[in-house]
Order: sequence, then C-alpha cells, then structure tokens
Amino acid sequence: MQVRPKKSLGQHFLKDLNIAERIVEALHLNPAKNTVLEIGPGTGVLTQFLSKKENVSLTLSEVDRDSIEYLKKYYPSLKDRIVGDFLELELDKLFQEPIHVIGNFPYNISSQIFFKALDHKDQVVQIVGMLQKEVAERIASRHGNKTYGILSVLLQAYYDIEYLFKVPPGVFNPPPKVMSAVIRMTRNDKKELGCDEVLFRKVVKQGFNNRRKTLRNALKPLNLPAEISALELLDKRAEQLAVSDFISLTNLIEQSGHGVR
Repeated sequence: MQVRPKKSLGQHFLKDLNIAERIVEALHLNPAKNTVLEIGPGTGVLTQFLSKKENVSLTLSEVDRDSIEYLKKYYPSLKDRIVGDFLELELDKLFQEPIHVIGNFPYNISSQIFFKALDHKDQVVQIVGMLQKEVAERIASRHGNKTYGILSVLLQAYYDIEYLFKVPPGVFNPPPKVMSAVIRMTRNDKKELGCDEVLFRKVVKQGFNNRRKTLRNALKPLNLPAEISALELLDKRAEQLAVSDFISLTNLIEQSGHGVR
C-alpha cells in the first residue's frame, strides 16, 4: 500500500484520475520531443500520465520533502529530474530549449508562478494549470469585465489564454473551500509589444491600483504631461482598455518625452 505524503504548503492533492488525465491531455504537444516541467507534482497524479508519454522529457518541481521521497520511490526513473522551488529556478540555465509548464498550482503562489513565467515568456511556450477558479477567471477575463486586471493585461499581451473547465472541491484531498479551474496559455507570436515594456508594466499596474477611478486620476502619481492627461482615452477606467489600448497609451507617454520610470 502506498503511503501518501501529507498535505502541506497550501496544496490540495487531486485524487480524480479522469480529471488528472484531462489536464494532461490539455497540453498541446509536438509529435517529436517536448520538454515539460511539472510544478507541485505532490502524489504524482499528473506525473503518472506525463511519464508515460514517449514524446515528453519530464522534470518535476517540488519542495515538500515527503512528496519528494514519495516521487523518488514510485517514479524512480525521474529521481534525478526533481528540482526545487519553481520560483527560485534559473530556467534559462536549467533548460536550453522551450518548455511547457503544467501543474496543480498551490493557491497561495499561483500568481507568482505566472509572473515568473512572464519573466521567461520567450522560453515558457505553454502553461496548463489548475488554480483557484477566481484567479483563472481573472487571467482569462477580457476588457470591460470587473474581473479584468493587472494579471489579465500582462499575460494576455504575450499569451493566448483559454479557460478550459471547472473542477469541484470534492475531487481533492483535503477538499478546498473554493472551486478550481484549468486554463491553457499559449505563447503568441509577439516577439515584442512595440512599446517600452518596462513603462507598459508601470502604466498597467498604476492604472489598476485605483481601478474605480478614471485613468486620468489613477495615473496622477506618474505626473503625466498636460497633453497626455487631456486625452479622451483617460476618461475611461483601466478595466475598459484592451491590451492594444495600453500599448498605445504607453507609446504616447514615451513619445511625449516624459520618461516615466
């Protein structure tokens, strides 16, 4: 009888094999070799399906000691492919090729996982992740919706995002108090946004810091010049702007010579 590791680090272990297989099959893989990094494999419920794929070179990112010992025992072929905390990995040194990321992401660090992937957007070509339903909805939300926010804009600038399906609490051990959902993110063909990307992030974050205000008021801390503040676009709230609108606004600010940093 297999002794499973205890739940830790805010993680809830998926026990439904049908859902596990469905998550794995949501990965769009090449017929040839694919490098896949699984985050938080825990008891190996996704690992068992990933490890059977001949076109997958699998690496596991796990920090829980009990889980690591469990994985080494029941997936011995992967014992040398278990690495540490995803948030601390130097992906460009660990992998020399594009990678696909998959996992039942711990709720307490899911946003950090996506920001880390964003920092390595030219290497992380696809993400299939299960996370808290509200966070999944926020990431996939389009402009004009109340759930649309910073993470929505920054991720949608570089990834095509699909909200795939909901997952009920009862399929986890222990059951979480919230619904979960699975999303797929696929790197789009934009090598660059066509604007100052550091300034773009700053404008997006500042715009949503006071999301109930118009952009004219929300962006006041940036001390924009009068000709920018007078733009009709700034009559809107941040949630009303598409990614392309934020790119245009960033270019206008940069072209004004304001040099916000």
